Amino acid sequence: MYVDVIDLKAFYGDRLGQIASRLINARIRKLWPSTTGERVLGLGYATPFLDQFTNAERRLALMPAAQGIVSWPGDNQNAAALVRDDALPLESGSIDRVIAAHCLESAENKTEMLREIWRVLAPGGRLIAVVPNRAGLWARAERTPFGHGQPFSRFQLANLLRDTMFSPAIWTRALAALPTANPLIVRNGAHWERVGSRVWPGLSGVLIVEATKLVHQRVTSRQRPARSTRQVLSPALAPTSSLRPRDFA
Repeated sequence: MYVDVIDLKAFYGDRLGQIASRLINARIRKLWPSTTGERVLGLGYATPFLDQFTNAERRLALMPAAQGIVSWPGDNQNAAALVRDDALPLESGSIDRVIAAHCLESAENKTEMLREIWRVLAPGGRLIAVVPNRAGLWARAERTPFGHGQPFSRFQLANLLRDTMFSPAIWTRALAALPTANPLIVRNGAHWERVGSRVWPGLSGVLIVEATKLVHQRVTSRQRPARSTRQVLSPALAPTSSLRPRDFA
């Protein structure tokens, strides 16, 4: 079950969520130092991690209907849309990079979600998945969004990616700092992240993997519905000048 978008927005607006996004973004930047001229999609609640890619050709945030939606990036602009997580309203091969965050652990059908990501990625396109670490402390902290849904071990996530035609390439972790709002931890989040990464790396809150789309065979597990039959859900509060998903292709 997805965490409600209101709760996600509130978490990332709070001090603990700001520290979490900063620590995760530091790992993502090492994987993707530049996205100049590329089309970047965030799926789930990935806006805290999309903000840094201002040099991308296009950025789009697709949020599952079961989660809800908020407009993004703001300033009377909107590049967010409400969608089914197993039927993305984008052309095949139209995206260069995808960040999936707060979605895989909550999706009803994880395989179908990843197959849709595979479909919209261009050949050789890259995916970064951010998921709760099954052995981590944050997966036990229900007051954070990482304490909901199905956490993953590295073995489980690697098998899921391989089964859906992705090749896991680079693994890293984040949120080795404790999931607490204690002022001492909050004020020195980066310090405690360094300490935790050395002392208890296996207990880090999230696993982060970069995976590459494989194209040596076709995914044939089910027949895709014709595009005309796909249901596209639109944000109720989006400005009339919103970027439509079709405009992204």
